[in-house]
Amino acid sequence: MSGPVRVAIAGSSGKMGRMLIETIVNSPDIKLAGALDLPGSPALGQDASAFLGKASGVAITSDLRQGLANADVLIDFTRPEGTMAHLAVCAELGVKAVIGTTGFEAAQKAQIGALAQKIGIMMAPNMSVGVNVVMQLLEVAARSLNHGYDIEIIEAHHRHKVDAPSGTALQMGEVVAKALGRDLKECAVYGREGVTGARDPSTIGFATVRGGDIVGDHTVMFAGAGERIEITHKSSTRVHYAEGALRAARFLATRGPGLYDMADVLGINPPA
Repeated sequence: MSGPVRVAIAGSSGKMGRMLIETIVNSPDIKLAGALDLPGSPALGQDASAFLGKASGVAITSDLRQGLANADVLIDFTRPEGTMAHLAVCAELGVKAVIGTTGFEAAQKAQIGALAQKIGIMMAPNMSVGVNVVMQLLEVAARSLNHGYDIEIIEAHHRHKVDAPSGTALQMGEVVAKALGRDLKECAVYGREGVTGARDPSTIGFATVRGGDIVGDHTVMFAGAGERIEITHKSSTRVHYAEGALRAARFLATRGPGLYDMADVLGINPPA
């Protein structure tokens, strides 16, 4: 397509929404075309980039059709129920979508797959380029450390995060389980308390930490006899999430209907 990619932001007055808007303002090939927020938000009617001391000419609105009218792509890092409502309107209007929301139920994921037959949707629990490289490293590690190593996934986020484990931690578990020929639904252990007995070596454990303003830390531990391998990613800012989301928006702008992930965006080929 010619000209800048026109992007609308959902949850535009939240921390991630503002980071996305700031990143767009500093991106010459992306244009802010819409800004959405919940009905009743005190930000409604304000210029979307006013917090930067700059005017974008885009007012924050709760009217989905108004907010999406001039957009090529919606970027959505909100909550499942909101994202599903946004996607329904995107499909009506032919607006593509970059989805960073986590916590979807199986039925909602199936709906997203159906909507992707009408519009391009890029969905990933983590837009960070670094995290998606880590996913590739985990696949290699799991295939190599497939006997004699216990696998534990530890994640930490800020006190306001509402879902646990994080979508990124779950994706890490799915990558590892697939590489080992296991089904994460059957082998995941999400909590331990009391007398649990010896650890089942076929399981993948998850531990969740919530506190303060932790942006996002993830560690996958392969614990063997006499050695421990840890693959860790730590985020100190949301900037790389925003940059990854804009990279995904550029990618979608040249693609037709379909359900894509960050591996598609980054051109990462799975290990042979």
